[in-house]
Amino acid sequence: MAEKLKVTLVKSTIGAIPKQRATVEALGLRKLNKTVELPDNDAVRGMIWHVRHLVKVEEI
Repeated sequence: MAEKLKVTLVKSTIGAIPKQRATVEALGLRKLNKTVELPDNDAVRGMIWHVRHLVKVEEI
C-alpha cells in the first residue's frame, strides 16, 4: 500500500444523496477539481469506496 493518497473531486455532489455529500465533505473536498492528500488507511479507503464515482484517486 502507498503511504498517501491523492484524492480529487471530479464530479459534482449536486445530484448525490446526502450521505455521499457528507462523505465527500469529510474527506476535505469542498469544490470541484480540488485535491487533498490523505493517509492510506482502511478508514479513508472505505470512505473513498462509497464515493468512488465522484472522485479520482492516485497513490503517492
